[in-house]
Amino acid sequence: MASDSFTDPLGAFKAIYSIALLIFSIIIVMALIFDEQTNLSQDVHPALAFILIWVALLWLSLVEGGQASMVGLPPIDRELYRESHPISWRICEHGHKGDNLDRYLMGRQFMVLALVFVINLSGAPIKDAQVLGLPDVLANAFLKSGLAMILMTCMIGQLNTQVNASHCMLDFINDWGNWFTVKVAMAIEASGLLHASYLIQMIVAGLAGKPIESNEEPRSGFMNLLFWVRVLYSCAILIFAFFATIAALFDGKTTMWEGVPEVVALILFFLLMAVVGMLEGMQIAFFAVSKLTDEERNSSKWASMTCDVLFHGEGHNLPGFMVGRQLCVVSCFFVIARVTSMDVEEGESNVLGVSNGAQEFFNTGLLGALITTIVASIAWQLVASAFPLAFLSTPITYVLLRLCLMLEATGICMGAWVIAAIHRKVAGFQRDEVYVGTAEERAAMQHGDKPIHKSEVGHLAGGAFPAGHDLPFEQGTGKTPTQRRNLIQTNIEILEDQIRLSANDEEKHVFERALKKELEALRQVQRELGAKAIEDDDEEYGEE
Repeated sequence: MASDSFTDPLGAFKAIYSIALLIFSIIIVMALIFDEQTNLSQDVHPALAFILIWVALLWLSLVEGGQASMVGLPPIDRELYRESHPISWRICEHGHKGDNLDRYLMGRQFMVLALVFVINLSGAPIKDAQVLGLPDVLANAFLKSGLAMILMTCMIGQLNTQVNASHCMLDFINDWGNWFTVKVAMAIEASGLLHASYLIQMIVAGLAGKPIESNEEPRSGFMNLLFWVRVLYSCAILIFAFFATIAALFDGKTTMWEGVPEVVALILFFLLMAVVGMLEGMQIAFFAVSKLTDEERNSSKWASMTCDVLFHGEGHNLPGFMVGRQLCVVSCFFVIARVTSMDVEEGESNVLGVSNGAQEFFNTGLLGALITTIVASIAWQLVASAFPLAFLSTPITYVLLRLCLMLEATGICMGAWVIAAIHRKVAGFQRDEVYVGTAEERAAMQHGDKPIHKSEVGHLAGGAFPAGHDLPFEQGTGKTPTQRRNLIQTNIEILEDQIRLSANDEEKHVFERALKKELEALRQVQRELGAKAIEDDDEEYGEE
């Protein structure tokens, strides 16, 4: 993975060229804004575009990092950090109550899309934009393709905070900015704007024949009525958003590049939403199948091929996929933003004959953000939570996995780890184990971890950038396979002793989970050494 090391020559080279590309991207985007060659700077004022793009990038970094913390912290007893991290405790006390985590994740998904659309509105170049006298080759590569915006968004607005939050969850969200972000995400969900997603959730669970676990009592009659009213109005808004966006496309009233036929733009719109959906679903599916046996994973030829790549060697490819996936998804988001953001010139009729005020709202691109959030993101995540193996059993998944790994291998986003390291140093972040200990230590203190759901069907938590303790495989230690095998065998012996000495079932369960991970790691090393896979020793400890 890109985060392996800055000290080896290749890692240092990747970090330097990635940071150089990021700095160059920032310079040309800021030059575009102050030359009034972006939509917002041209139509309103460069100062507003400048402020909005940086507010959106920094807020997006809070949204993305906060997600890793919010999804990673539920199993940990909140009393362990109530005094050391009072704001983190306050956020989690409300955010992890009942089914609030799913509500937060749903609202947060819309925030991501809305912020990306704002970044696009503020910094995307207008037609025939020229800046700093760049030659056509560079202008096409960084401006017309959107690469400059993609690099800024990925490295500043997403990956750097995800990296820190995945290991420093408590320190990262222990501020009022994250508290405000969580409240906004919850308010967006409460508005009912995204409630069409719940209808999709019910359909998916019904098709899977599995119930949706809830941590709340069934809704009362009035609350049930209010729920279904919001579902209906959300569906109505979604249908209208589709209708208005497609009408604008065929009228040539979007920011889509000139020369692209309307039919091609429409096909591109749906194709990119499908690609985003596959990538969103793949993330959930990959973490779901990481808990299955080899026999279950290899249910089909394509599932077997995908898992062979995904879990190869020391498991670097899974976190590597996460980085490449982020690049792909953000790239698709910016193209979708161009396809769906409306742009009605002065003197032209408004889309569907709406008022000027409504047209100004349409021009923000929020209709496209709503469509993408529900149809291209949440819906696919819900399907993947119910049918993870089906996601693996297609050649499309295999091709996208290879593409993401290829993008990650270029190191083009390694600058995010440089930014993360600086941020971590300045903020004084420490790993969560410093404050709350390891899972085994928490169990020994009678504060063992407790999963928020036994089944992830119909839930969105699997779509988060994983917290460190949730990664199915640890990153490489630099040891030889034989040395790692000996270390793992020692860990297994220690864990088996701890299971026998467990004071209660809760403590025993935590050690059994850790043992299963060590046994899986041992199987990986054995395969690496070309030896026979070990017998399924963990059967005697029962299912998780």
